[in-house]
Amino acid sequence: MRSALTIAGSDPSGGAGIQADLKTYAALGVYGMAAITALTAQNTVGVIAVHSVPPDFVALQVDTVVTDIRPDAVKTGMLASADIVRVVAGKMREHNIENLVVDPVMVAKSGDSLLAEEAVRAVREDLLPLATVVTPNLPEAAALLGRPVATLDEMRDAARSLHALGAANVVVKGGHLESDTVVDMLFDGQTLHEFSSPRVITRNIHGTGCTFASAIAAYLALGEPVADAVGKAKAYLTAALQHAYDTGKGHGSVNHMWGQKEA
Repeated sequence: MRSALTIAGSDPSGGAGIQADLKTYAALGVYGMAAITALTAQNTVGVIAVHSVPPDFVALQVDTVVTDIRPDAVKTGMLASADIVRVVAGKMREHNIENLVVDPVMVAKSGDSLLAEEAVRAVREDLLPLATVVTPNLPEAAALLGRPVATLDEMRDAARSLHALGAANVVVKGGHLESDTVVDMLFDGQTLHEFSSPRVITRNIHGTGCTFASAIAAYLALGEPVADAVGKAKAYLTAALQHAYDTGKGHGSVNHMWGQKEA
């Protein structure tokens, strides 16, 4: 069975973080594993507190898993600090990870900041050059590049600029644009691919970024080419949004298991 490792924070409310990633892996038929970078106290309304895992223990988790069960893909999410980013980047190089999906998690749906400026710089300088695919939304792309990314043309330019920083493939997600259609841009170094889907009108969007990136990792683990993995991940996420749960008082979770029979 193909496998995928997520290196990310824990969301006790179950909609984002490693919980979202593991649900996605399971739904897509991939054996999921997780190394935890941070414990959060959060729910559908917001992030109350973050407790980072010591970097050396993050490294130990990665080593312990990878030396026993070699993952066919790795996805990073919330990395919490610059030291953790650098440790994870070092482990990706040490273990020669081939399919690395970097979701540069910086801000929660509630608007809570999840990554300090020093850590953003570490993502840009240490992790992006190792990425098979990087999946920033518009605020994340803007933070990584230090300039606004708020139009389709700026998304195209951002994809090319992030590729120039070293990422093999860049997906700039267009969910923050106000339009009836959501367009995501994939630049592979030569061709700009655009993936469009009708916007799903729902407040239940908790975990969308985590889910999309982990779906890409799952499809890469299953042997799909990058463009196909991105297209299939977008289709999976769109359906998960269409079947989203109306849970909690804020942004409820997408339905990762929408294709499974519900109890």
